[in-house]
Amino acid sequence: MVTEESLRNIDIHELLPQQEPFVMVGKLTAFDEKRTVTETVIKEDNIFVSDGVFSAPGLVENIAQTCAARIGYVNKYILKKGIQLGFIGAIRNLEIVGCPKVGDVITTCVTVIDDVLGMTLANGVVTCNGETLATTEIKIAVKEAE
Repeated sequence: MVTEESLRNIDIHELLPQQEPFVMVGKLTAFDEKRTVTETVIKEDNIFVSDGVFSAPGLVENIAQTCAARIGYVNKYILKKGIQLGFIGAIRNLEIVGCPKVGDVITTCVTVIDDVLGMTLANGVVTCNGETLATTEIKIAVKEAE
């Protein structure tokens, strides 16, 4: 059984094609067939931080990278294969209610609606201190290895 502690011990860089300074997720905290959760501390040196606030595009990228962490976990720990590149195929019904500040911890939950032929359709929700900051429906396309 996968525990939160075992997930938190995974270096997120092992699951993502992105590297610093473009990593927008901190720790994987939950994973199952449909739901993936990450937790991220907003840092001052983040490229999406301006005047101490993490921007809306950063929130969208955080949701996309939570999807990427899910795909990376499946590839590495279940399918035993390498990291695949993913691309945002579509963002629908994006609602940004607020943006976190430096030092805040955001929790991002991605729930898969459909996963077929290298395309993942999911709902993403970002929360901070129990308040919803952003919601969207996101489509991620995964590039197959050549």
